[in-house]
Parts: sequence; structure tokens; C-alpha cells
Amino acid sequence: MSDTLLLATRKGLFTLQQNGAAGSGWSVAHIDFLADNVSMVFHDRRDGRLHAALEHGHFGVKMHRCDRTKRDWEECPAPAYPERPEGLVDDDMWGKPLAWSTSKIWALESGGADKPGVIWCGTLPGGLFRSEDAGASWQLNAPLWEARLKSVWFAGGADLPGLHSVCVDPRDSNTVRIGVSTGGVWKTTDSGKTWACDGKGFRADYVPPEMTNDPVKQDIHRLVQCQGHPDELWVQHHNGIFHSRDGGVNWVELTENPVSTFGFGVVAHPAEPGTAWFVPGVSDQKRIPVDGRLVVTRTRNSGKTFDVLTRGLPQSNCWDIVFRHGLDLDDSGNKLVLASSTGNVWVSEDQGESWTLAAQNMPPVYCARFA
Repeated sequence: MSDTLLLATRKGLFTLQQNGAAGSGWSVAHIDFLADNVSMVFHDRRDGRLHAALEHGHFGVKMHRCDRTKRDWEECPAPAYPERPEGLVDDDMWGKPLAWSTSKIWALESGGADKPGVIWCGTLPGGLFRSEDAGASWQLNAPLWEARLKSVWFAGGADLPGLHSVCVDPRDSNTVRIGVSTGGVWKTTDSGKTWACDGKGFRADYVPPEMTNDPVKQDIHRLVQCQGHPDELWVQHHNGIFHSRDGGVNWVELTENPVSTFGFGVVAHPAEPGTAWFVPGVSDQKRIPVDGRLVVTRTRNSGKTFDVLTRGLPQSNCWDIVFRHGLDLDDSGNKLVLASSTGNVWVSEDQGESWTLAAQNMPPVYCARFA
């Protein structure tokens, strides 16, 4: 099981190291980019590099990479959009021309074991970029960007459409699925040359009734895939929890979660197709734990029933919320991390049955990943 945690936070990139055997506690081993806003972190196991995305406000988005052991960070070019063609109508949800510029790096994922150096990057305002040289340069995926223009993605919780989830199929790295808020689930089988949006069974109650089941109008909060059974997909959606057993063509809404079906984070067991974890919250403007109790819910039978996991988590006067990338599961399928917008971090070593506080008083955590 993993003994290293990477935390991308509002005030830097923190690396936590487990002090010894299971249950022995965690301590801060490194702090990089202290006081800078780190929106995303990615550890590429193929070459050992760390990649960090920073938001500098007025100075824009910056990308850095380093060898994990040496910590010799170098700045690399950030994904950049082309100039918007003159006369093209591309307005945001407020009716103003949408800026073709990178405002957030919201996803960084490996391009697959057979494609060393390939990294996928999702951004606001909804573009997907690909690097073939380990982040030294980036290219906008033009076919998906053109599909966005034609199908009209719109803002969800942010003021711009956001591409936050990238799932590369372990059987064939040319097959990639993405989740968009708000634009649905899209799939390519040819490394991004062509794209299709599937989503039969999704439901959106924030659009006019005739658009409720339109696959492109779905506000995907997070999309994940079971690595051992890649046709098994899970979505935490603005309007509930959805599960697919056929690679995302058809989706079933799961309504049996006894706490709430609203939330942001979801992780799937790497080998058990019916097992996934969620962090429920109050829908939808409130964005707090239900009844002030932080819980994790787990299903082991594809959503027929859910366990409510509470041991070690605060059960009163708790207002921590967990962002899309604040929940992670290691490759063993046993060890979970739960990191909150209030700067608290919990770890479970028994699939969520019990939790220990690994860190507190941290900056707001945007992304937590085992390394």
C-alpha cells in the first residue's frame, strides 16, 4: 500500500509521508510552492516525475515538473489556447464572449503504459490538451474543442465549462473517456481524432424538460473507471449517482444511498466492479455535510445498497466539504484518503471501515493523491 500522499492546496504542494507501519501516523516530508495556489498534482509512475499546476491569479496558470526524488522543479509551458477566430460566436452562460485562455488545470492523467511521455490535461474553459513529451509542450485537441462549440457546453459550479475527469482505458490507451461540467461524458477510440457523447439514462433537472435526458446537458461532477473491469464506470452527477456496465453507453441512476446522492468525489475499486466510495453532501447550494456529520458511503453491489462509514470521522458540527479530487484510493483497493476544503485529511487502511486524522489545519485541499 502507498505510504506517500500528495496534497495540492490553496497554499502549496504538501507531501505527507507515513511514519512507519499502518496506523503509525503521517508527517509533512516536503512543501513545494509554499503560499502559491496549486490546483492539481500528478505523479507519473512511468518516469517518476511529479507535475504541478499553479494558479497565479493575474499572472495566470503555470506548469512545473520535477524528478520526484530530486525535487528539482522546472517550469514548463502551460497549455495555451489559440486565438479565437474573428467573428466566431462563442459566448459564456452570461452572454459574454468566452475567453480562449486557460483559467484552471483541472485534470492531469497518464496517457497509458504503452505511451511513455503522453499526458492528458483537462482545463477550464473545457479544453482537452495532450502532451507527447512529458509536459514539455501541449497541443489542444481540436476535434473535441470543435465538438464543444457545436454542442454548446455551459458552466456548472464554475463560471466556465470544466473538463475535470480523464479515464484512459487500460485495455487500449487510444480509448479515452472524459467528464465535463457541464457537457456530459465523451469518448474517443482513436486517441482524440473523433469523439462521441453517450449518456442514455442520465437526468438533469436544471434544464428545460425537453433537455433533461440530453447527454450533452449533464453536469458530471466526477467520472471514474474500474481498472480491472474497464466497462464499469461510475459518475457522481449534480443530480445523483450513476453507474454503467457497458462502457458508458447506458447509465443507471442509483437512488439507495441513505445519506444523499449529491456530492463531488467518487473512487472505484481497481478490481471489484461493483465497489465504489462517495462523499455525500447537502444539495445543492448549501454544499455542506448532511446534518453536520462527515461520512463516506460505499457500495459493494453496484448500488443496490450502501454502507455508511463514520468511524473516526467527525459526527457533529463538521462543515468540511470534499472537492472532486479530494478522495483517492490506492492500487491495493484498501487505502483511502479523504481531504477537505477545510484543510483536514483523513486516511483509511481498511476500505473506509475506520479513519484516522493524518493532518489538520492545512490550507484548503483541491487534490489528494497517493504516490
